[in-house]
Amino acid sequence: MSEPLRIALAGATGLIGRTVIDLAIGRDDFRLTGLSRREVPLPDGVRMEMFVADPAQWGEVFEAVRPTALICALGTTWRQSGADEAAFRAVDHDLVLETARAAKAHGVERMVAVSSAGASLAAKTFYLRVKGEVERDLAKVGFKRLDVLRPGLLRGERGEERRPGERIGITVSPLTDLFLRGGMRQYRSIAARMVAEATLGLAMRKAAGKFSHDNDGIRRAAREFPQPAHHAVGA
Repeated sequence: MSEPLRIALAGATGLIGRTVIDLAIGRDDFRLTGLSRREVPLPDGVRMEMFVADPAQWGEVFEAVRPTALICALGTTWRQSGADEAAFRAVDHDLVLETARAAKAHGVERMVAVSSAGASLAAKTFYLRVKGEVERDLAKVGFKRLDVLRPGLLRGERGEERRPGERIGITVSPLTDLFLRGGMRQYRSIAARMVAEATLGLAMRKAAGKFSHDNDGIRRAAREFPQPAHHAVGA
């Protein structure tokens, strides 16, 4: 039996990170190592290591564990950052990039980064410009393979983290998605579970290169993620 693929997960406390952890339950083809700045409750049955440390020490974890791939679901929200541009950039750009560089310096070959639909250096909104900047800078780090996911509105249980407007948007998304066609299709809602499945599936791919995936590409990657027979892929 081959050794399980070692995958590091940065951003274990967010919606995508928590879903990735849930998907690791009962798996023996990969082994997760989580990196977090605070304690993360783990579900029963998951086999993984969780390191709680200051991000400045995450390089030591990469050096000790030697994962092959990194899934980065780090990020904050405009509200969580206190509507402060510097605070937002410190997480969504600086911390993401620092984590990527530390991983590359200690032999990580592949990175899967969760960005956002509409990310662009030319975007009018600060949020999407920062996402575009970090995508640009990640491409320069030098991973053998880099996958950037650009999901639309994430559907999933965030608890109290969501703003009222966002909760309303998710509720009506089955209807509004019908009107998002052509170039606007990328902004359709997508299940967090599907994004998490795509991150794991892409982390397992060996082919070198730099790739970006919109909602349609994320769905294709999720369908190719090998799953236990009792799991069904969400929409």
